[in-house]
Parts: sequence; structure tokens; C-alpha cells
Amino acid sequence: MFESLQHLFAGFGIATTVANLLYCLLGAVAGTLVGILPGLGPIAGIALLIPVTFGLSPTSAIIMLCGIYYGAMYGGSTTAILLNVPGETASVITCIDGYQMAKKGRAGPALAICAIGSFIGGTLSIFAMVFLAPPLATAALAFGPPEFFSLMVCGFIVLSNVTGASLLKSLMMAVVGLIIGTVGLDPVTGDYRFTFDSTYLLSGIEFVAVAIGLFGIAEVLANVDQPLDKLEQRVIVPRFRDLFPSLQDLKQSVGAILRGSGIGFGVGLVPGPAPVIATYASYMTEKKVSQHPEEFGKGAIEGVAGPETANNAACQSAFIPLFVLGIPFAPPTAILLGALMIHGVVPGPMMMSEHPDVFWGVIASMYIGNFILLLLNLPFVPFFASILRIPKKILLPLVMLFCITGMYTVNNAIGDIWLMLAMGALGFVMRKWAYEAAPLLLALVIGPKMEVAFRQSLMLSHGDFGVFVERPFSLVFLMATVLFLLMPFFQFAVRRLRGRRPEGGMG
Repeated sequence: MFESLQHLFAGFGIATTVANLLYCLLGAVAGTLVGILPGLGPIAGIALLIPVTFGLSPTSAIIMLCGIYYGAMYGGSTTAILLNVPGETASVITCIDGYQMAKKGRAGPALAICAIGSFIGGTLSIFAMVFLAPPLATAALAFGPPEFFSLMVCGFIVLSNVTGASLLKSLMMAVVGLIIGTVGLDPVTGDYRFTFDSTYLLSGIEFVAVAIGLFGIAEVLANVDQPLDKLEQRVIVPRFRDLFPSLQDLKQSVGAILRGSGIGFGVGLVPGPAPVIATYASYMTEKKVSQHPEEFGKGAIEGVAGPETANNAACQSAFIPLFVLGIPFAPPTAILLGALMIHGVVPGPMMMSEHPDVFWGVIASMYIGNFILLLLNLPFVPFFASILRIPKKILLPLVMLFCITGMYTVNNAIGDIWLMLAMGALGFVMRKWAYEAAPLLLALVIGPKMEVAFRQSLMLSHGDFGVFVERPFSLVFLMATVLFLLMPFFQFAVRRLRGRRPEGGMG
């Protein structure tokens, strides 16, 4: 514990340099704006701004990109409360009671409790991460290629399912991502694979082009496909003096904030879209423990405080599996994994020893970023709300221009722009047919790492596939994967059995 605190203080020394403070501020502001603009969300925001980080040090770059992630979690609540439109998926639950509070003239307290709860939840989650990450990294050092392969398969299958409505469609997109990830040089032998004699494909499919295309360009095309006036509606803008919650509001929110912190932190450690799951779990918990459950859906402040706290707590704890295991358990952290590798940082058990400046500097910056967001989300609410009035016919071309310009700055290659536009068109068609882009992108990021772990395992065992079931941890991960895949069939069988019971029968 004492050693962790020493490292954390050293991280504050790194995070409080003028340059890193500036990038933390930029990331927090950009993330808030991304969260406020309906439809973009943290995945598109991080993907769009990865090119901006080229030329920065790895620490500064990751501080900025992480700021975009948890900043978007803050910003998403603003549109949910003021406009009844979630800025990102984790803010869907906030709409239920947040907008009802706004309609009653209590938008100010709702926004203030969101900011306070998010700050407390994020801070407690980071504090727990400081003490939990080092022992987890030590335990992960005992993992070999078989354990890492099985863990990646488990997380990959779980995440592919929970990010989409259909398991089959999600797995299909995951397979497409795995296939795309094999293009380029073989990571073990160095042979050419699926390059079709093209020098452009020797380095593989450009990750940034795929990410920006699937989430940035596709989002623009999806918005163009809708009526321009769909989101251009009246925004409820609170006055500054109405932002402060009453003592009764704070008293009602304390329990929800503390429970939301615990729920969010725990959910962030498991595969899946942690902020989304955490908000649902927190809302249902608050409704069950409340003495007045009938008020939920009509403007209960606990229905805002709990989910928003859980949202940000889950966002922060999701960095533990990314940094310690090198495996992203959520789509935004998959983007961050790609950014880390672009900047020459390989996350995993050795990250703390090989890149301590990045690891502890980023964690320390999260404390600072949460404080910055607390200051931003209270006095600047009227300003952020005014951004919602920007017409889409002005905003969408600007986003498209930024995508193209940012993509060209990565490699100065026209081919990257064409690839990005093609992926944008693919992403738009996928949305039309209800195919999720997140499993594809996740497979593109994790696929090469899975392949290397798989082939290393077979090399160690001289081609014996039994190595994956002979090692206990590997076997546990594979069994969990199989159970998860069989779960829909079990549920279907149970429903069929219940449907065959005669009416009025016993049982």
C-alpha cells in the first residue's frame, strides 16, 4: 500500500506538469462536448482525436484520450436532462428522472447532483484502482500464453454478445474483424498475408481509419439520413443561481452515490459495456431500496444520482483490465488499446515496470480530470446547453471535414482516407441492418494479440491443443465461454418447457 502511494505521488509529479495539465483539460473539455452532442459518444470522440495526439509523448497522448472517455460520461447527462436525448448510451437511464426534474424546473439540481455524484464515484473508483492494480499485475505475471488466449476469448465472446441485440450478428461482425486483422505481415513468421501485392496493405489495415469510419463517418451519414429538425428542439437551460441543490437533495443522494460507486466499480472489472450495465444495475437497486419507489420515473433525484455515479465509477475501473491485463473489456477501452500501441506502449502486467510514467501519470491525471470536470459541469452548463442549438446542417459538415483532415495527418496517405470513407459506408449499412460495429472493431484490436497467444501456446506445447485445458485458469476461462454461448439455448429450452405446462396444473 505504501509503495502504491509513493508511485501515485510520483504520478502527480508527472500529471501536474504544464503540458500534461493542458492536455488533461483539453481531453476533459473535448469529452464533455462529445458527450453533449447526441449520437457521437466516447468511441467516436476518441477515434476522431487519435490523430491529434501524434507528435505528443505517450503520457500526454493517453492522458488526453482518457480525459475524452470519462469526460464524455459527464457530458452525456447534460442532453439527457435538458433535452431528453442521451448524449451516449450510458445516459439513457438518466433521461427517465432527469428530464422529469427539468420539466419541473429542477434541471439545475439534477445537473449539479450528476456532477457531484460523477466526481465522487470517479474519485473513489480511481482510489480503489491504485491499491488493486499492483497485486492484480503481480498475479497476471503468472499467466502464460494459454491463459491470456483463453481470457481474451472469454472477454471477446461476452463483449460481442452484450454490445449487440443478436449474438449471431455480433459474432458475424467479430469474425469479419478477425479476418481484417490478419491482413499484412504474419506476426510470427513475417510472411505476407492477404496483401494482394499491395504495398499499402503490408502494414495491415489502418486501425484509426477503421475506427473513425465505423463510428465518425457512419454517425454523420446516419444523421444525414434523418430529418434535419429532429434534434433541433427547445432546450431547457437552467440559470446559474438555480444550479445548487438543496440540503434535502444532498441528503437523499448520499446513499445513492455511495451505492452507485460500489456497483460501478465492480461492473467495470468484468467484460461488457460497463457504464451501460452499471447505470441499469444502479437504477434498479435504488428503486428497490427506496421507501418511495412510486416516485421513480416522475423526477426522483436518487434515479439521477445513482446511475450517473455508477456510470463514471465503471468508466474509471474499466482501465484496470486494460492496463493490468492488456485486454479491453469495453469498446472505448478497445480504442484506447489501439492508441496505446500506436504510441509504443504495450499494456499488460509489465506496463507498470516498463512504462511507469504512463501508468501512474495517467492514473494521477484522472484525479485532476475529475476535479476539472466538476468545475466545468456546474458554471458552464448554460454554455454547453447553447451548443445543442447548433444546426446539424452546420455541425455535420464540420465533423466530416475534421475526420478527413485528421485521418490524412496520420500517415499523409490518400489511401487511408478512402479506407475511412469505405468503412463509414459499411458502418452506415450495418446500422441499417442492425449490425453492431463494436464487435468488429474489438476483433480488429484483440485479434492479432489472440493469434500470437494461440500460436505461442502451441509452440510451447509442440502442437498439443490440450495445453488450453490442462492449465487450471485457462480451463476456467474456456468453461465460462462455453457456458455463456450455451446460455441462450438453456433459456430457450426453459421457455419451451414452461410453455408446455398445462394451465391450472401444479407447479
